[in-house]
Amino acid sequence: MVTVVILALVSVFLALRLYAVLGKRTGHEQQPLPRTAEERLGPGPATGTVTDISPEARVATDPSIGPAAQRGVKAIMAADTTYDPARFLEGAKYAYRMVLEAYWSGDEAQLSELAGDDVRAAFLQAIADRKAAGHQLDNRLVAIERAIISDAELDGQMARVTVRFDADIAAVTRDTEGNVIAGSLSDAVPTHDVWTFSRHIRSDDPNWLLVETDEAA
Repeated sequence: MVTVVILALVSVFLALRLYAVLGKRTGHEQQPLPRTAEERLGPGPATGTVTDISPEARVATDPSIGPAAQRGVKAIMAADTTYDPARFLEGAKYAYRMVLEAYWSGDEAQLSELAGDDVRAAFLQAIADRKAAGHQLDNRLVAIERAIISDAELDGQMARVTVRFDADIAAVTRDTEGNVIAGSLSDAVPTHDVWTFSRHIRSDDPNWLLVETDEAA
């Protein structure tokens, strides 16, 4: 299981330049992924703009920010006025797809751009093991049912934000001749992941690194 992954909205995300994140666990040998980016969260209510609400009130009433994350999110917002939890979460969902897709397809070049040293090494090793076994993944991310910021903290000038993803993934493993040896694309499997992203809030680089991933309970 990969324990460290980079969340980086690098040039790969081009125009989206999301304040995003990314990562994944190697134990997910069988998983699918969507091809289109999630749309941004809708605008606030017509009566009363977001600017009328304090950051504290916004965080406290935002269902996409878990209770354990509220204190940390407030601290990050206070220290970094460019940090927008909604935008960050949309970037995280986009990164989730991108990383999974790169891992499933064995795109080592893209993973090298998206992952930090430890995570990249874990991914590449998993891909090497898969190739040695003569296996290929034919996975699809059917849907991200829910994504919430489950934890957050500001340690000095380093921000860490953890996102829980509840997704449906259809996974198939094939041999070198394309024969199915495990899984089914007709049955999506519920998947629960937690990815932690980190960024120095004073850095000119808006990218976040995925520094830790695990399977959610």
